[in-house]
Amino acid sequence: MSLFAQQKRIKVVHADNTFNDEEKYPGATILLGNVYVEHEGITLRSKKAIYYQKRNFLKAFGDVFLNQGDTITQTSRYVDYNANTKKALSWGNVILKDPIITLTTDSLRFDRVKQKLYYQSGATIKDTTNVLVSNIGNYYLQNNKFQALSEVTLTNPDYVLKSNDLIYFTNTGKSYLTGPSTITGENNFIYTERGFYDTKANVSHFTKNSRIEYNNKEIKADSLYYDRNLGFASATNNIQLKDTTNNSMIRGNYAEVFQNLDSAFVTKRAVAITEIEKDSMYIHGDTLLVTGKAKNRILRAFPRVKFFKSNLSGKCDSIHSDQITGLTQLYRNPVLWSEDSQITGDTIQLLSNTKTEKLDSLKVLSNAFIIQKDSIGFNQIKGRNLFGKFIENDLRDVTIIGNGEVINYLRNDETKELIGIEKLACSSMNFTFENSKLITSKFLTDADGDTYPPSEFPENARKFRGFVWRENERPLTKDAIFLKDTVLGESTSSDTKTTETKVKSEEEIPLTLDKKKIEKLPKDKEKKDQ
Repeated sequence: MSLFAQQKRIKVVHADNTFNDEEKYPGATILLGNVYVEHEGITLRSKKAIYYQKRNFLKAFGDVFLNQGDTITQTSRYVDYNANTKKALSWGNVILKDPIITLTTDSLRFDRVKQKLYYQSGATIKDTTNVLVSNIGNYYLQNNKFQALSEVTLTNPDYVLKSNDLIYFTNTGKSYLTGPSTITGENNFIYTERGFYDTKANVSHFTKNSRIEYNNKEIKADSLYYDRNLGFASATNNIQLKDTTNNSMIRGNYAEVFQNLDSAFVTKRAVAITEIEKDSMYIHGDTLLVTGKAKNRILRAFPRVKFFKSNLSGKCDSIHSDQITGLTQLYRNPVLWSEDSQITGDTIQLLSNTKTEKLDSLKVLSNAFIIQKDSIGFNQIKGRNLFGKFIENDLRDVTIIGNGEVINYLRNDETKELIGIEKLACSSMNFTFENSKLITSKFLTDADGDTYPPSEFPENARKFRGFVWRENERPLTKDAIFLKDTVLGESTSSDTKTTETKVKSEEEIPLTLDKKKIEKLPKDKEKKDQ
């Protein structure tokens, strides 16, 4: 037991001079000049020391040099060391070094049992990569773990990290953020309230209230992974990709963003939202792909695309929208609803004015078909190609080029009573609309057809070949773009095969006039004679 006690006591190895001063330092030995002491793996050198043998306590003054094994060296002006608890308090220009870091502070406590350094009056820690400054902190020597608890600033050559709660491993450069934190780089800004950052690999993962800002863009998500070297981010759940330059946003539940390429793709309930004349356009597809810089952006959505705006909506298999040209193209079984009009064709193109961003014109290429529902039937315009003009986002002018046909239910302007059904064929036709109602018709070549009394117009002649009324596919709200269609056989698994089969079968239904009944209908001359 006496041997154990002897091992725990401070050992005075050398001092140029020793003496006692019971009046000033009762129970102490004063050591002067080249003081050198040891205690269980540490050595201490100083100009002066006061050693209290009974208390096993040492106070060192002037150019104090403290050394623990081959790893820890420390210089300061003063040190108080309690050999019983193995705790040291150093103050006055404290500089501590280990193989990885250099710590500078005015006051530092060292618990040798826990191998823990801690301070409460500010410190700076430098390692091979970063410089870390904080008001309050703990440093655990055994696992190179640094814990900063107040006003932490970590400076890296590429960015500055600020937090109030940071855990940082000096040997690996990995940091863990558990409170509100910001990371500011030359090309971006990051905010998070919980996350991980590998400062050496420049890879991070944020999991609470996190966002990345760059080039007037912002990425938000429940979970954000970011590789600074590659300029790559992946995001999961409740994603928002904002572009303030274009007043646009993309939402979804999984995204990959390529910062250097100005591109992103989004899946899982993906929707692109663009502000147009104080209104918003919502475009949904299984996958959204955005490429190009601001004002030169291309949006692609595929497959199973639906979109909604207060006065315009549509559906197709894929969509391609080029911001620099203002051209939006709908592919594969597209349908467009403008007010009361359903518009279909092999390909539909919408052209916007790039300066005003207003919808300008419409092209329907091959098998163009416009349908409007009447109370007892359907007004129809059909032809090879269709060219339309929008005024104030309302389709006002339509020109049919090639194989034009029209069925129009004529009504009294005042009483709205049905007075006849017009059926005409003309290779080229022009129509004007107002409030979705047909106002004028112009036939650019000779027209063939007539106007018939409703009772004399056969039912099987009231629909053109290829007629498909798709009202139940129409999204009537921004949320409806996510719903699956069932009317045309589209299953919840979004299998479009059934849909295409159903549409094809309806197109094969003969919807032409019965020749015998046509012969019985009154001709123009007979009607004039009457």
